[in-house]
Amino acid sequence: MKINLSPTRRDDTLDVSRVGAILTINGDAFDFSQMADGDTLPASAISCPWLAGQVDNVGGELELTLILPLPVNYSPEQAFPIPLENVPDGPVVFPASLPEPLTDAAPEDIE
Repeated sequence: MKINLSPTRRDDTLDVSRVGAILTINGDAFDFSQMADGDTLPASAISCPWLAGQVDNVGGELELTLILPLPVNYSPEQAFPIPLENVPDGPVVFPASLPEPLTDAAPEDIE
């Protein structure tokens, strides 16, 4: 499976896992196992706000694009992501954000 990422500044989270041709995106399962090599499923046929475009089966491998939410402290790897190739079964690992910014606490408040 190949997952392209389309970064978008937003505060929500994306949790994706894969089991074969089934992707679970924020708790909703999407089964692409019926797609044969060369098939294309248009975005209009998939009710998922996280999919950015069609899903293709190219050479027996699913290819799709997911919206990647960018937090305030997004990293360069998130802003300019490379495609996730050969995504294994299990949780999908996305590029990490930068450390959280320091709070505005007064120095005497920090232990």
